[in-house]
Amino acid sequence: MQNLTKKIMLAMLAGAIFGIAINTFAPKLGIINDYVVNGLLHVLGAVFIASLKMLVVPLVFVSLVGGVTSLGDLGALGRMSVKAIALYLATTMTAISIALTLAVSVGPGSSFEIGAETTEFSGKQAPPLVDVLIGIVPSNPVAAMASGNMLQIIVFALLFGIAITMSGDRGKHVLNLFHDLDSVIMKMVEIVMRLAPYGVFALISRTFATQGLDLIVPLLSYFLTLSAALALHALIVYPTLLKTFTNLNPLIFLRKMRDPATFAFSTASSAATIPISLRTVNAKMGVNNSIASFSIPLGATINMDGTAIMQGVATVFIANVYGFDLALTDYLLVVLTATLASIGTAAVPGVGLIMLTMVLNQVGLPVEGIALIIGVDRILDMMRTACNVTGDCTVTCIIAKSEGALDLDTFKDPDAGTIEST
Repeated sequence: MQNLTKKIMLAMLAGAIFGIAINTFAPKLGIINDYVVNGLLHVLGAVFIASLKMLVVPLVFVSLVGGVTSLGDLGALGRMSVKAIALYLATTMTAISIALTLAVSVGPGSSFEIGAETTEFSGKQAPPLVDVLIGIVPSNPVAAMASGNMLQIIVFALLFGIAITMSGDRGKHVLNLFHDLDSVIMKMVEIVMRLAPYGVFALISRTFATQGLDLIVPLLSYFLTLSAALALHALIVYPTLLKTFTNLNPLIFLRKMRDPATFAFSTASSAATIPISLRTVNAKMGVNNSIASFSIPLGATINMDGTAIMQGVATVFIANVYGFDLALTDYLLVVLTATLASIGTAAVPGVGLIMLTMVLNQVGLPVEGIALIIGVDRILDMMRTACNVTGDCTVTCIIAKSEGALDLDTFKDPDAGTIEST
């Protein structure tokens, strides 16, 4: 019996090596591209991501309904909501501030030469914040679940859970069904996780086989600056917040974050990682489901720390490339815009580039500059998704500790929630 986490980490490493080998030695070999990269690896990776996404809506809805009913005191729900939103916004502002400080110090893009040919980029229009706020309430809950609109699902699940709590004995019969469904769905999560090493290998292999490392070299200063900012936020800021507000051991937390961080890196999707994040904070960190079922899906929807860091570094990079001097007011505007956009564009695909378009427009920089960084954005997107998921779990633990809903024995137990694989 070997620990599943070790298998996933080995699969990720093997996938990176295999993908780089293909990109280096057989980049244009038709049979490899057709049958391996765009054939077997593509199918395995797509099936794995689809399996994760398949679990997201039923897991979030069932867990959140059960979590709300277990709170008992509806006032606790209000406190929890305020804490979650405040912490997510605070960490996003911190993230963009760190990114700007580091980028201004390093100065990525100062010696970058724009080639004769560049990829064109057309930014999408972000929806007005008013429309986003109105769209939070679902006019059709079934349609919201079918489309995977997470904010609408959260709102409907909260109302449904409150209604069950207020329905007395009749509500208890419905609640028992949800408790049983929760156990069944968590068993499905375990089944999918046992297949994870194969899915992770396929996803990582295909990414490095198609991207390679050649694209990184011309943008090395941008790539390294952004990577350093993400690492600083994930490995220093989050553990510091956890230690300050909860006095929990950050090393234990980071060790238990390996599964969700690996899944987030492989899939580049916070939403697809929700089942793994929920299981990690529940089973491995001892967070009560009443907290986790609300905070994790909300964080996956509005917590864009990794993306906010990209906004800061990319803005400075593009300004340096085009020879623009940004004033202090411009930097403050970047912080404000990126923070608000983390909520305002939560439901729109391609959120990172949409947010960057908004930021560049606000400070008068050419949107065409985004074309310069598209080549390396896929790998960096994987890294910033891992950062986002780490933030989701950090905030969840802080809220749980403040509400007395965190089991310290489970958190300290290194074997808690471990799934073994033959």
